[in-house]
Amino acid sequence: MALRLEDKKALVKEVNAVAGDSVTAVAAIYRGLSVSEMTELRSKARSAGVYMRVVKNTLARRAIEGTDFECMQATLKGPILLAFAKDDPGAAARVIKDFAKGHSALQAVSLAVGGQLLPGSDLARLAELPTLDQARSMLLGVMLAPMSKLVRTLAEPSAMLARTLNARASQEAA
Repeated sequence: MALRLEDKKALVKEVNAVAGDSVTAVAAIYRGLSVSEMTELRSKARSAGVYMRVVKNTLARRAIEGTDFECMQATLKGPILLAFAKDDPGAAARVIKDFAKGHSALQAVSLAVGGQLLPGSDLARLAELPTLDQARSMLLGVMLAPMSKLVRTLAEPSAMLARTLNARASQEAA
């Protein structure tokens, strides 16, 4: 079903607004996926907080103009879907990567992070980025390590004295 001009303008405006608020984008070829598989992919994307849309290439090029993802314009060829991650930089890549494990028809073409274009082969690298909660816990662990080491160091002389006195007492008792 062909889109009317007003519908095309609305679609471009919607995708442009989402692209303006997003931190990463993935363009992937979906040729060969059935309707039920696409529905499953969209469901997984929604649950991960990823905006996913199948867009004609000319409309996609117009939609990403003026955003950090303008660098992707040359890679938009063939039937593609665009996936944008708003909060978690690796979310879109994780959704595409996980779904592509069971469906070889889905292939990443290009990725964009902060205005930098990456090839589709870097999908795994982007998908391995930690989530915000994981990054916070890693930072907290790094910050707590020196303090816990200091506490153990300060507690060790008194613990060593207690072990020595206990060993001496058990020797005298024997």
